[in-house]
Amino acid sequence: MAQSDNYESKTRGGKADALAQFEAPKRSALGQLQHMLHQTPALVPLVVLVVAIFVFGYLNSNFLRVSTLSTIFQQIGIVGVLGIAQTLVILTAGIDLSVGAMAVLITVLMGQLSFRYGVPAELSVIIAMTAGTLMGALNGFLVAKMKIPPFITTLGTWQIFLATNYIFSRNETIRSRDIEEQAGIMQFWGNSFSLFDARVTYAVVLLIVLVAIMAYVLRATAWGRHVYAVGDDAEAAKLAGVKTDTILIQVYALAGLFCAIAAWVMIGRFGSITPSASTGVLGNIQSITAVVIGGISLFGGRGSIVGMFLGALIVGVFEMGLRMAGADAQWTYLLIGVLIIGAVAIDQWIRKVSA
Repeated sequence: MAQSDNYESKTRGGKADALAQFEAPKRSALGQLQHMLHQTPALVPLVVLVVAIFVFGYLNSNFLRVSTLSTIFQQIGIVGVLGIAQTLVILTAGIDLSVGAMAVLITVLMGQLSFRYGVPAELSVIIAMTAGTLMGALNGFLVAKMKIPPFITTLGTWQIFLATNYIFSRNETIRSRDIEEQAGIMQFWGNSFSLFDARVTYAVVLLIVLVAIMAYVLRATAWGRHVYAVGDDAEAAKLAGVKTDTILIQVYALAGLFCAIAAWVMIGRFGSITPSASTGVLGNIQSITAVVIGGISLFGGRGSIVGMFLGALIVGVFEMGLRMAGADAQWTYLLIGVLIIGAVAIDQWIRKVSA
């Protein structure tokens, strides 16, 4: 009995209790920074944006005017909405090379329905939104069900959408004046209002609202958490009960809807509808640039819509700041290229925390 009491007293002693305690590993200052950036991926683009604004404001005091900042917001309107679409796809560890071509094709569809086939403009907009969603769902089906890699899938549909765009439009451009007179709703997002002595388009308000909504959806809903889970580890998510195929199709379909919204914004921004709009080719690169600079991991599962928004703003600030400083336009591409490589290098470094 005495031995039993002695055994119990020993097992209740400090040794057993000490084994049950786990101390958090001590991190160096660099390790703490790495962990903080892993927890808040949008922090790096936020710092870059603030520094860029101060630098360009120092070089040219006119840069800090409300009118200049308003112009930057207007310039990133299309890229920002396409960036939301791209963000959703990249968070699932995919990529969508067709977003720009899809947007241009939807502008053409919207215009041709009204001006060639006599469909009321309001109905044309609704049909275009539906068509964009279906085009995105097609990408999602090929990726989720047919198991074709996202890069190959969207590279193929990019070519298909571009070709369809020229075939369906017959290479015709619909003039801004005709749209204004007969289908004014298509130019709705190009309308503006006065704010602090600056003109702000409705497209800017739309972009901010969409970013806020999607930031909430991704962070505060079960669906959003499933999107991150699929991008982080699709097999583990599937074992946990997440319907990964359904999530992928939904993500690509929603991306298609945002491409359709971007198409509507394009008409408001440029006024006219043309199948040769540069967004068909550059939109893909611009949206991916905003996503990468915004701290969203190309490997999926990490990042935020807010980061993409900051990334798009960084590109807009650099373009406007260098232009106002009188620098050669090529410096913009050079610095943005450096930012892209730097952002990916930082992402690789941050990922070591989770590894």
